[in-house]
Amino acid sequence: MPVYIALLRAVNVGGTGSLSMAELKEVCEGLGFNNVKTYIQSGNVLFRSNEKGKAVEEKLDEALGKKMGKPPGVMVRSRKELEAIAAEAPFPDAKPSFLLVYFLPEAARRDALEKMVAPDGEKAQLAGREIYVHYPNGSGRSKLKLPALKPGTSRNLNTVRKLAELAAEMDG
Repeated sequence: MPVYIALLRAVNVGGTGSLSMAELKEVCEGLGFNNVKTYIQSGNVLFRSNEKGKAVEEKLDEALGKKMGKPPGVMVRSRKELEAIAAEAPFPDAKPSFLLVYFLPEAARRDALEKMVAPDGEKAQLAGREIYVHYPNGSGRSKLKLPALKPGTSRNLNTVRKLAELAAEMDG
């Protein structure tokens, strides 16, 4: 049974979309997912399911929508996808906490970076359903404008690596 990692958008960030990780685990178990584990409070959950990634994504988003009043947006990746995302991160000189991976519901358009406004020297790179962004001064005060990021959710490289490690442990 494959291991999946679900990344929730707009959960427990800036007071929007409040959802405890215990509730998230309960929803996943209610959907029949196995070996459910959450990681930190920002909406990361690992589990096993025999269903395909897209079906799992839609099911979880719909179930969370019923619980929270509206679907938060769920991006699901397999263990192998997440390991590749961590391993293929560009910007090798970037501090891992200053390199964010934006997980998107579908592949970004090829011209997605053309509208980028990066006043602090931010750099971005497209990679299928992910966009890597290096924030040389951190993301907190960044004035970066990149419309392609809006439908996604981000995790810093440290978190992506940790989730990949937890997924590998689950796969034993």
